[in-house]
Amino acid sequence: MRIAVVGGGPSGLYFAYLMKKRDPDLDIRVFEQNPPDATYGFGVVFSDMALPYFEEADEASFEAIIGAVKAWDNHTIVHRGERVIIDGINFSGIARLDLLRLLQGFCGRVGVAIDFEAHIATLDALAGYDAVVGADGVNSVVRALGAPHFATHTYELTNRFAWYGTSALFETVTLSFRPVEHGTIVAHHYPYCDSMSTFLVECDRAAWEGEGLDRMSDGERLAYAERVFAPELGGHKLISNNTTWRRFPVITNGHWVHGNVVLIGDAQRSAHFSIGSGTRLAMEDAIALWRAFGEAGSDVSAALAGYESARRPIVDKMTAAARASFEWYEDMAGKMHLTPVALAHDYMLRSGRIDDARLRRLAPRFMARYERERAAAG
Repeated sequence: MRIAVVGGGPSGLYFAYLMKKRDPDLDIRVFEQNPPDATYGFGVVFSDMALPYFEEADEASFEAIIGAVKAWDNHTIVHRGERVIIDGINFSGIARLDLLRLLQGFCGRVGVAIDFEAHIATLDALAGYDAVVGADGVNSVVRALGAPHFATHTYELTNRFAWYGTSALFETVTLSFRPVEHGTIVAHHYPYCDSMSTFLVECDRAAWEGEGLDRMSDGERLAYAERVFAPELGGHKLISNNTTWRRFPVITNGHWVHGNVVLIGDAQRSAHFSIGSGTRLAMEDAIALWRAFGEAGSDVSAALAGYESARRPIVDKMTAAARASFEWYEDMAGKMHLTPVALAHDYMLRSGRIDDARLRRLAPRFMARYERERAAAG
């Protein structure tokens, strides 16, 4: 069997590695449009709930990833200058480029062929393959070439965001809210190695227009963000990596399979950064597709249909949670009247996946503080 994987990001590489390791006779090739050391963004995060999936799929790559990640406990909300710690919410982080290099190495060890700087212009170029996996991200060429068969629906949120890095280090995943004269801005920041942190800045439409960000250059916007979040940065600079301010594209597909072509990861649906790691979800897609092939063998149609049937209910739940989460951020200005503890509580319940009972189990110290404040307020 011959399989083409379009996209050399984490999901495409992980799927190719898992498939080739299980069946060394498989002919599988990855086509990646960028050079091997190119990456955009900075660090990626995994919740502690994600890592067991990787261990179950492949212990060797799991051990390598675990050895490279930086782990930390708790979550922090900063509002009105007050820090609120939410205990029991654990994450791990790794530089995106380090993760790609790890997965490239595993692919090389099992004999996966990777073609870098390979641009796929038509699906006819992949006509000799039994299956084609579109793992090429939000701006998926495979999805675009297969339209309208995938029944793609796309729209953009109103908030703007930009993905920076910084040498400032933080103890936890932190959200720092900052009301400004004409709107609200929040920074999502977390460490991913011993010397760097991700620093994602998001603003609502009122701030984008009222603060004049819509009329600034990218360099001026970076300088503006440094001024707004100077207390958090502590004298450190923000670092750009092809960073542009943009609106988040919400992408869903009515169908994931067209003929012998299947979509995974952000090509299949965009994962909003506020709900968790899109990288984790994409790699879980890779595991699910690998398992579907394990059950169907060389019957490509059965494998792709089995993948969509098994994985779609899980993805639909995540998509609904993501929608509730990004809608919370779209209306974050309406939350700024809350006390810091009440804001943290409202934030934790935003997606509908956690209620008070579950939060008491996950974060008993935080919930005790919240309930004391609530009781005092009558």
